[in-house]
Amino acid sequence: MPWSESYQHQRVAEQRHALSSLPVKRVIVSVTNDLSTDQRVDKVIRSIRKLGAELWLVGRALPDSLPLDRPYRCIRMKLFFNKGPAFYAEYNLRLFFFLLFNRADVLLANDLDTLLANYLASKFKRCQLVYDSHEYYTEVPELTGRPRVQRIWQRIESWIFPKLKHVYTVNDSIANIYREKYGVPVKVVRNLPAGQSVERFLNRSELGLPDDAFVLVLQGAGINVDRGAEELVSAMKGLPDCFLAIVGSGDVVEQLKMQAKADGVEDRILFRPRMPYTDMMQYALNANLGLSLDKDTNLNYRFSLPNKVFDYLRAGIPVLVSNLPEISKVVKTYDVGEVLEEHSPEHIEQVVKKILSMPEAQNRWRENTKFASQALNWENQEEVLFEIWKPLV
Repeated sequence: MPWSESYQHQRVAEQRHALSSLPVKRVIVSVTNDLSTDQRVDKVIRSIRKLGAELWLVGRALPDSLPLDRPYRCIRMKLFFNKGPAFYAEYNLRLFFFLLFNRADVLLANDLDTLLANYLASKFKRCQLVYDSHEYYTEVPELTGRPRVQRIWQRIESWIFPKLKHVYTVNDSIANIYREKYGVPVKVVRNLPAGQSVERFLNRSELGLPDDAFVLVLQGAGINVDRGAEELVSAMKGLPDCFLAIVGSGDVVEQLKMQAKADGVEDRILFRPRMPYTDMMQYALNANLGLSLDKDTNLNYRFSLPNKVFDYLRAGIPVLVSNLPEISKVVKTYDVGEVLEEHSPEHIEQVVKKILSMPEAQNRWRENTKFASQALNWENQEEVLFEIWKPLV
């Protein structure tokens, strides 16, 4: 072999060795929840790992936190405060020092309640910062009724957001608001379910559901005020052929239990706490109709695109949803259910009875969920994520 060719091969080998010895890029992802039920964060992390990065996820530990079994490192912080201003102050302070004293090449902040700590840490560490906005945070109902607290979050957002270079959110409506407000390019990564199928391994009797009823399901981690659950429970008085499963957690769950008892429908409503995703999906897979009933009481709800809608479609069941722009667009585009015009118990009862009287439409909607699920899956969103993350890791 000529000397020049031998030298060239040696240089290539040295370069390969140098590249292989470079440390893997580390991304630290932070959220304020307890990690166990946040499907979007888990999907994002698994997608970024495909690019060869090392991922850490930081959240908090709660007394009822579910166990985790993830293929990446998870850190749960035990806090003195679990709600209110003291919680957000304590969490962001502790998160800031955690990020400051642990190696990271990229920081990923999920929602505004983690952004301050991540932004300050990224400046001290001189590392890249990515922001994933899961909702229109400053307009959530928990803030719209508290203008002083809302102004604090608005100031944090208006200070940091214009300085961000890598931002994505859950739908076009919220992305357009941020683009117009801050002049920052915002990409859209919708929170769609991963494409792998979820198999039914429990039947109705094993879940506590009747075999002979038309089963409605309302699921999720945000069964809160202004999400239609109270009206739905009231509507059950006029739906003797229906059974309702409420699966998840939220501010109004205990109130709903008392309401069901007062209305005399507690024997036709099943309450189940939050649970791992595949367990929760068993209820949807055994149901006839999935519900998403958020009200148009604030901008965050107006432009929401709840995970549960896609989970219902993935389970192969039609949906009944609020007349909100992002959700109704999905239902009408793929013809997979009905859209409510308003939220009174009487109207919900009327629409459910209408659905009960249309078995042919139910069959068509169920068939159309197959096509919707093929189009509306996480794998189609990964391409946008890869565009953002490939230059960073």
